[in-house]
Amino acid sequence: MTTASKFTLARVVMIPAFMAAFLLSPCYDWLKWLALGIFILASLTDFVDGHIARKYNQVSDFGKFLDPLADKLLVISAMTIFTQWGLFPAWALMIVLTREFAVTGLRLVAAGKGNVIAAGWSGKVKTFSTMVALCVWIVFHDWCWLNWVIILVILLPTIYSGVEYFIKNWSCLGFGKKQ
Repeated sequence: MTTASKFTLARVVMIPAFMAAFLLSPCYDWLKWLALGIFILASLTDFVDGHIARKYNQVSDFGKFLDPLADKLLVISAMTIFTQWGLFPAWALMIVLTREFAVTGLRLVAAGKGNVIAAGWSGKVKTFSTMVALCVWIVFHDWCWLNWVIILVILLPTIYSGVEYFIKNWSCLGFGKKQ
C-alpha cells in the first residue's frame, strides 16, 4: 500500500471518531473542539494524499477508488449529523447526495467507454468550500443566521459543479450522437 493510500485510509478511519465526538458534543462541549480537530485533520489528508500521489508517482487504482469515496463519506457524515439535529434540511442533503451519485454514475459510464473524467476545478472548489463551511458550522452551529449562509456555501458550488460535469461530458451518455 502506498503512502498516499495510507493517508486516504486514515481519513476513512477518522470518520467514526469524528462522528462519535460530534454527536456527543451537546453533552460535553469540549468534544465539539475534538470533532473539529478530527474533521480538519481528515480534510487535510485529502490534500496531502493527492500531493504525495502525484509528486512521488503513487497514483493507484485503489487510491483512485478510495480517495473520492473517503471525501464523500467525511462530508456526508457531518451533513447527516446536521440533518439529524434539524439544521441541514433533508432536501439539501438530497441535493448533495444526488450530485455525488450522478457524477459517480457519469464517471462509471465514461469509464465503460474508455474515457476518464478527471476532477475539474469546480469539483475541487466544491470540496474545499464544503469542508471549510462544515468546519465553521461545527463550531458555530448555534448561530441560526449562519445556518442558511453555510447551506448556500455548500449547495451553490455543489449544484454548479454537478451541472458543469454533465455539460462537459454529455456525450458520454450517448446524447448528441446519431444512433
